[in-house]
Amino acid sequence: MSDDSFIREVNDEIRREQAQALWDRFGPAILGLAILVVLGTAAFVGYRYWDESRANRSGDAFSQALKLANDGKSDDALTALQQLEKDGYGAYPLLARMRAATIKADKGDFAAAVADFDGVAADTAIPQGIRNMARLRAALLLVDHGSFADVSSRVEALTADNNTLRHTAREALGLAAWKEGKTQDALKLFDQIAADDGAPRNARQRATLMSELIRGSGAS
Repeated sequence: MSDDSFIREVNDEIRREQAQALWDRFGPAILGLAILVVLGTAAFVGYRYWDESRANRSGDAFSQALKLANDGKSDDALTALQQLEKDGYGAYPLLARMRAATIKADKGDFAAAVADFDGVAADTAIPQGIRNMARLRAALLLVDHGSFADVSSRVEALTADNNTLRHTAREALGLAAWKEGKTQDALKLFDQIAADDGAPRNARQRATLMSELIRGSGAS
């Protein structure tokens, strides 16, 4: 055997011994980590499948409830939405609450609809933006089915210059004021909308029309 062959064999034996020593020391830990990675991946995939399945079932139930409502089967739609509120997943229980309130309003049960929207608005577990939207929806119903005080108590805070819902909130409050003969208050609100460059064009057009109507009637 040449010196080179002998040295290679010695080096190979040393490497095998070192590898065996490393495996004896760290092998169980590496094997355990690999098992944990596999189990973790399986758990993640399983959870994602479970999560998507629940969301899909709730989405299908919500779509079916909407179809019932569109077909004029309001009572059946409300029953389906109430069930979805109880056992729905993700955002669907909240969507069901809001949609159920709308259906009640469409049926003419305005008191129940307002109560539902007020319930959403008072629920601190719901994001603030949706709570504000619920306040606005209740106020819009109360323009025709409540008093100026009813509308004001729900949307006065939404009329601030930095609120994204200010245009609709001011419009609801202006209509409620005009309805009760508070023409100066109504005119101020409609003028604010008309002068607001951030307001949608159709909102500004309606506000301008209302301002002209109030001034033209001599009530201002």
